[in-house]
Amino acid sequence: MSSQTITLPNSVAAPPAAPNPTNWRKWFSLENRFVPPIFITLILLVGHLTFGILESYQKTLLAISCAILTELVLGKLVTHKWPNVASAYISGISVGILLRSPAFWPYALCAVIAITSKYVVRVKNRHIFNPSNFAICVILFLAAEQVTTLSIQWGNNLYAMLVIWALGSAIIWRLRRFHICATYVLSFLAFAVLRAYLVGDPIVSEISPITGPEYQLFIFFMITDPKTTVRSKLGQCIVVFCVAAVEMILRLNSSIYAPLYALFLVGPAALLIENWWTSRKLQPLTASAAGAAGV
Repeated sequence: MSSQTITLPNSVAAPPAAPNPTNWRKWFSLENRFVPPIFITLILLVGHLTFGILESYQKTLLAISCAILTELVLGKLVTHKWPNVASAYISGISVGILLRSPAFWPYALCAVIAITSKYVVRVKNRHIFNPSNFAICVILFLAAEQVTTLSIQWGNNLYAMLVIWALGSAIIWRLRRFHICATYVLSFLAFAVLRAYLVGDPIVSEISPITGPEYQLFIFFMITDPKTTVRSKLGQCIVVFCVAAVEMILRLNSSIYAPLYALFLVGPAALLIENWWTSRKLQPLTASAAGAAGV
């Protein structure tokens, strides 16, 4: 019996697969992992083209390049995989925007410290410091005479702030972290009124810092970082309230880097408390399982 090859006519050939609309929706979704880097780039471009907030393009590109390179090297060495560099880009561009120095080396060093902290300062396989916040605080401590941070270069322009707030709020809402930003802003405003009462300053002067560019990065990127926030929504709200409270105390003591230092102190402490509380709740379950197994 001879074998025959049967060829279907073109009229009945299987049609080509239609593009999956889900993939397109995913690519353009606000939850796409590339949206936060695009958003922070928008902050940089709007701020620099309008008010010249960058020290220089070269220094910012240096910070971004060092952050991405450090992420690639350490990620490959530690996990044996090539890591996603989106978070490294955010850390690098945050350093480029926030740091101020006449020299180039603080930008490179700060970016390297930021990414290295993710792999070195860890508790239970989780880094506990926001990378860019940690690095900027360290560099301010180590080289206070050579570096400072972005302050009033944005000019507190309300229209620029409204654009950033609108875009940032939409993105953070889709990422389900808007409650963190809202709690912090409300807490800041309440403590600003209290500060004005305590020191006798006009309320407007105490509220005005939140309209600056440093606070836009702080509100939308630092305090909402998923890797360095506690897990429960209530806990997240309590933590940012505490950040605002510590910030007020630091401001009353004339600290010009109050928000950065407040997050540096409160954020890791909250994660350590959460780890301790989780371990404490798991102890009875572990003991019961061991008893059932006859250990």
